[in-house]
Amino acid sequence: MTAALTTTMREGGVAVVTFDLPGEAVNKLTRGVIDELRALMDRVDSDSSIRAVVLISGKPDLFIAGADIDGFLELRTAAEAEALSREGQEMMNRIERLRAPVVYAIHGACMGGGLEGALAAAYRIATDHPKTVLALPEVQLGLIPGAGGTQRLPRRVGLRQSLEMILQGRNVRAKKALQIGLIDELVHPSILLDVAVDRAAKLGEGKIPRERPRAVHGMGDVMLEDNALGRSVVFRKAREKTREATKGNYPAPLAAIDAIEQSYLGDRAKGFATEARLFGEMAVTDVSRQLIFLFFAGAALKKDTGVGEANVTPRPVEKIGILGAGFMGAGIAAIAARAGTVVRLKDAEHARVAKGLKEVSSILREELKRKRITRRQLEDQLALVGGTIDYSGFAGATIIVEAVFEDLKVKQTVLAEAEAAAAGAIFASNTSTIPIERIAVGAKHPERVLGMHFFSPVQKMPLLEVIRSKASDDESLATAVAYGKKLGKTVIVVRDSPGFYANRILAPYVNEAGLLLDEGVAIDAVDRALVEFGFPVGPITLIDEVGLDIAGKSSAVMLGAFGDRMVPAASLAKVIEAGRTGRKGGKGFYKYENGKKQGVDETVYPLISSNGQRMLIGARDIVERCVFAMLNEAARCLEEGIIASPRDGDVGAVYGIGFPPFRGGPFRYLDTLGIPTVIRALEVLDGRFSPRFRPAGILRDMAASGSRFYPDREKPR
Repeated sequence: MTAALTTTMREGGVAVVTFDLPGEAVNKLTRGVIDELRALMDRVDSDSSIRAVVLISGKPDLFIAGADIDGFLELRTAAEAEALSREGQEMMNRIERLRAPVVYAIHGACMGGGLEGALAAAYRIATDHPKTVLALPEVQLGLIPGAGGTQRLPRRVGLRQSLEMILQGRNVRAKKALQIGLIDELVHPSILLDVAVDRAAKLGEGKIPRERPRAVHGMGDVMLEDNALGRSVVFRKAREKTREATKGNYPAPLAAIDAIEQSYLGDRAKGFATEARLFGEMAVTDVSRQLIFLFFAGAALKKDTGVGEANVTPRPVEKIGILGAGFMGAGIAAIAARAGTVVRLKDAEHARVAKGLKEVSSILREELKRKRITRRQLEDQLALVGGTIDYSGFAGATIIVEAVFEDLKVKQTVLAEAEAAAAGAIFASNTSTIPIERIAVGAKHPERVLGMHFFSPVQKMPLLEVIRSKASDDESLATAVAYGKKLGKTVIVVRDSPGFYANRILAPYVNEAGLLLDEGVAIDAVDRALVEFGFPVGPITLIDEVGLDIAGKSSAVMLGAFGDRMVPAASLAKVIEAGRTGRKGGKGFYKYENGKKQGVDETVYPLISSNGQRMLIGARDIVERCVFAMLNEAARCLEEGIIASPRDGDVGAVYGIGFPPFRGGPFRYLDTLGIPTVIRALEVLDGRFSPRFRPAGILRDMAASGSRFYPDREKPR
């Protein structure tokens, strides 16, 4: 087997170790790599000619992605996971104690165990490249750093910075890493190795001390670091904020706080032992299992071409046209420009085009504000977007994305116009509910018509549904999938049908919430129950956000397609009749000031209830009705072939409509509950509310056979 680590000697006794894991796109700390690192450290400790070590990556734009997550799936007990953590800690301790000082030369992503190794090293140099980011993202997998990260990071960057990094798990760009003391030096990529070798030589000669003081971020931090009372306040506030944010559904962030706090109590061995114990406990929680499943599911989808085994080459996309300069169209234009695509944005009036271009600018300037791009990059991206009220500039576009009003005739009209203006272009509708086959009626080239359903807000929501109609050809589909990935989206391919997948399973969930209002349940009671279940917002807040007028049109489409199973609530229709549109109009089920939700608008209740009386229904019953309606519909979608697999259904629900990630998705949750249990609950509900809860045939069959959607809870492929 080819080695992952290769060593070359430089002048002054500096060993340059290049990490390049064979056969992998990224460097991971696999079992084999760990064995190689141990052998390397044995050699360094025994060979006095090696005076210093530089670790650098052989991968383009990536340093170390972290631990090999596959190994986590093999852990069965907390004791096994704790032992794995202790093993990682000992390896980092060896790096720290190594006779010859180690310099980490970082270019590209340095994540998890990669950063924990860097923290143990004597010196850290990073490049000033946009792809150079550092992070301890373990909480995103329901874990905590387990190789010393909770103990070493506070000593390097201080309490508040370490809490922010570990609890959020977000990337820290190289420039900020230098500012907070996470790295020691920032250089251009072209001189990274030379500078690293120079610093390593000076460390080996004692010209640079191996131990340097912790970064200081002002007198406030100094007082906190050295003041037990001040630290206790910070930890208390961190726990309060974490409990509020996680609502008790994610245990890892609180465990991380406990581990970090232990690092300040003076006993180094006990601090590391606490980290290992808590890592072990977190690694075997169901929350971590579900989050790791989603990690692998997302990774598998990145490799999915959308056309199965078909040998099709996607068309290159250098230019797109967008029809409709509203909120969605502008969002699509912004992420396309961010990906380096030339964009032509069209609407019927100059004022609308100008408003759309302003929104594009606002989205991209937010990237600059957050220091994700430079000012030069902003200018280059803005230069890629042009506006028009006709089809000038559309010739040569590979894809034309339609983001006009959700009206079938309007969409058919712009399709006909687009085909005339841009011969050969793929026409992609951003419709959320209307079948692509109906939009393509009358198209000259229905094989090049498909759906690209983005979710709002486009620049933030990770999912893209690519919808294939019966006529859509493989080349168009593969091109849309590949371009969606270029835009940074997680892409699932779904079959053409009203509502497709995400909105179809959302419809009965939202309808049931509205029907609860019809029965007299309080608006905030419904929302609160579903937020406590794990959704980011409640269903009533959601339709206020989407727009009551849009929700009304969507519900009509779904009712027409699926009949009484998708009957909408009378309360929604009454609120729409009253002229309320939700947040965008400043008035919906909730009150708004400057676009911000203020609370339930009590004047809604006379609109939706003749007697004004409220019915008290327990949160458990609210959740069961809304969520089980969604689960049942998800099963129907799989049964009908709307989605290709439970994996796609779970990713689509989590990334598209906010299904609680810690529950894994509808199909993972069905397995957790037990399908026979779900069937019994659906039958009881169907007895009360037929036909809304009539169990899907696939669920009945699986309950009878005792089967599961994920038989072995294996890694998704």
